[in-house]
Amino acid sequence: MLPLHRRVLAIDYGIRRIGVAVSDPTGTLASPVTTLKRRAGKRPPISRILDLGSEFGVHGFVVGLPLEETGGENEWTAEVRAFGRRLERRSGLPVHFVDERYSSLEAEARIRSIGLRRKAKEDKARIDAGAAAIFLQDWLDAGGRIDIGGQPDAGDREDG
Repeated sequence: MLPLHRRVLAIDYGIRRIGVAVSDPTGTLASPVTTLKRRAGKRPPISRILDLGSEFGVHGFVVGLPLEETGGENEWTAEVRAFGRRLERRSGLPVHFVDERYSSLEAEARIRSIGLRRKAKEDKARIDAGAAAIFLQDWLDAGGRIDIGGQPDAGDREDG
């Protein structure tokens, strides 16, 4: 019998918006969910993210890590890692970091390819949620899973 896998919530953590995607219960398919707005000078909406996690019954998170083109890290990468650690502490669930380079460009290209027109706010929200779905799908395809014990099933917790 194959082990049961649980849902995972992906987060594309940005300065102005946070794209959110979720896996299906089998850990096979990622889908965009929503984009949360961030207010300048305010704390990130961790409570809202936890509410979404609860709503979808997730057992872990995948956070996109904004690496430099060379694969190096910078101040923004450090901030995203700090956010992920806060999310892990508050939720009690595992947080995996994955390379998110080019996921927004890929999401924008996919949105354009299906003929959606550019409507600044709506488009940016779609792109952010789409980017989260793209790196979540990549993580799932690479074997990333949360097993029924709640621990990583494949790979290191810092997958990025």
